[in-house]
Amino acid sequence: MSEVKIAAETRTEFGKGAARRIRRADKVPGVLYGHGSDPIHLTFPGHELLLALRTPNVLIALDIDGKTNELAIPKSVQRDPLKGFLEHVDLQLVQRGEKVQVEIPVQAEGELAPGGNLLEHVLDALPVEAEATHIPENVTVSVEGLAAGASVLAKDIELPSGVTLSVDEDAVVLQVLAAQAEEAPEGGEEGEEAAEA
Repeated sequence: MSEVKIAAETRTEFGKGAARRIRRADKVPGVLYGHGSDPIHLTFPGHELLLALRTPNVLIALDIDGKTNELAIPKSVQRDPLKGFLEHVDLQLVQRGEKVQVEIPVQAEGELAPGGNLLEHVLDALPVEAEATHIPENVTVSVEGLAAGASVLAKDIELPSGVTLSVDEDAVVLQVLAAQAEEAPEGGEEGEEAAEA
């Protein structure tokens, strides 16, 4: 699990106008919450935060105003729907050794059985509980040779030690669908019947 250091500043201005000014300065408004403490409103350097958030469940070591050091993980990230830039981020305070609920991406590897079958990701991410400083970046599932109708359940996925499922163990994560056969063009037989009538 990678840990990224980011310097953040507390902010005292709120509202849409303040948020726009923050974004124009290539920064991102956000909130840090958790452990029963009052939420802390922060401003983050935009580019550094964007790079950090490329890693799912990244552990962020925050240096707040050069005085306080906190560990946090991203809980909610809002992006501009058209341009993709960060609009706001919510971070959750964590401590070393603390267990947290997160979702880790599921990656499939291997070739399905022949026949043009399709693999459906019922769950793109697997809900798990893991130690805050040891969150796996993803889980890899082999789909080698699986035929239509086969599925991979949550309990079938091998998790790293210290990581437990936070979802029903019989939940379907991946399933193999049969390829759809192309339907014959309609009208051939009906046209002949109409001509005979």
